[in-house]
Amino acid sequence: MPTNLELKIKLESFNRTKGLLKKINAKFIRTLNQKDVYYKTGTGLLKLRVENGQQSVIKYVRNEKDKDRFSDYHLLKISDGKAENFFEGIFPAEAVVQKKRILYMFDNTRVHLDTVKNLGYFLELETLVIKGKLDAKKRFGKIIELLQLSEYDEIRNSYRDLILRNKK
Repeated sequence: MPTNLELKIKLESFNRTKGLLKKINAKFIRTLNQKDVYYKTGTGLLKLRVENGQQSVIKYVRNEKDKDRFSDYHLLKISDGKAENFFEGIFPAEAVVQKKRILYMFDNTRVHLDTVKNLGYFLELETLVIKGKLDAKKRFGKIIELLQLSEYDEIRNSYRDLILRNKK
């Protein structure tokens, strides 16, 4: 199962971050329109992602209380486009997160600039663990420094948690 090291912060806008991404030569990949349907499960998180018309199921486990937010995940592509109907008969949907994601890459780190419906603007980093967790932490720390993110408060919740909190 692949592993990421993750960070999420709330932003007022993307202007400053886009300028810094350009300065460090981060590669713009594409803009994605995503709908994530989170399902109630016993452990971890299970979501169906509809992304620019394509569907995939993502299962991940992350301890939000650990100092470092390592996330083990498994992604399964769905080819018939009917996964949402299939899952709604098995698992109760807990939350639906709709977002526009601008995706950049820098040194095996996915940089997401997310505009999340009813929540606002966020930056997420996902550094892929390739040569061990220490190497990932080093690369992760480098991009945090280059993007000047240490001044922001980290959000240690998924978008699912934030949406559910807003419903209360």
